[in-house]
Amino acid sequence: MKIQGNKNGPYVIMTEGKYVLRIRGEEKTVDQQVVALCRCGTSRNKPFCDGSHKEAGFQADEFELEIS
Repeated sequence: MKIQGNKNGPYVIMTEGKYVLRIRGEEKTVDQQVVALCRCGTSRNKPFCDGSHKEAGFQADEFELEIS
């Protein structure tokens, strides 16, 4: 699995293809290899990124974390 922090953008997570999402006790299995999560705090679709960081002027450095 790999996690990227895009420059001035979201966390992008490269999964193995399936993951379990838990929000407020509700659980959902999702079959998706790439997930973009909000890191600016302005998304209207949290925890997912909806592109609001562009309008908000969010700034952050990029990074990459690989988990083996």
